[in-house]
Amino acid sequence: MHISEGALSPAVLSAGYALTAAATFISLRKINYARLTTTAVLASVFFVGSLVHVPLGPGSVHLILNGLLGLFLGWAVFPSLLVALLLQAILFQFGGIAVLGVNTFDMAFPALVCHYAFRSMLGKNNMLRVAGAFGCGALSVAGAAFCTALALGFTDEGFRASAKIIFMAHIPIMILEGVIAALTVSFIAKSRPELLQFTEE
Repeated sequence: MHISEGALSPAVLSAGYALTAAATFISLRKINYARLTTTAVLASVFFVGSLVHVPLGPGSVHLILNGLLGLFLGWAVFPSLLVALLLQAILFQFGGIAVLGVNTFDMAFPALVCHYAFRSMLGKNNMLRVAGAFGCGALSVAGAAFCTALALGFTDEGFRASAKIIFMAHIPIMILEGVIAALTVSFIAKSRPELLQFTEE
């Protein structure tokens, strides 16, 4: 769901950098440094998992995994996604430096919101835990698609059709990522249940 270089207006690009910078600053103050290993591993999973892109208008479709990161990392999702997207932009020319702020915010903000919305369900019975993980995975992608559509729509009315296509194209990915998050959480609940305990906030 990377937005390509040259697609957004200077105003939208500036807003993206300002929001991402502010959120990253807050994140670095709130992050639990005892969970740095988990943060690094999940950032690597995002980096590798989102390398396969299918071009779609001014953006692209691919596995995002932002919900999975948001669920486990909380505020740390901002710096982890920022670093991963920066490396993708430098090494593979996915997205770009100019749109880094917008791309980071579009993926990290919905994931952070879903973290707070669903994390309490991880400590419940298995059915609620699976439902919470699925909701976090699916709705984080939905939120990212919506934020991307907004960024394109605010740039130019001509992009609004593309924005709608991008959002609709991600509906199967929303479902897939919800399933991935649910399966991952179910496995971790059996093998490493301490990872489902959140103490950073």
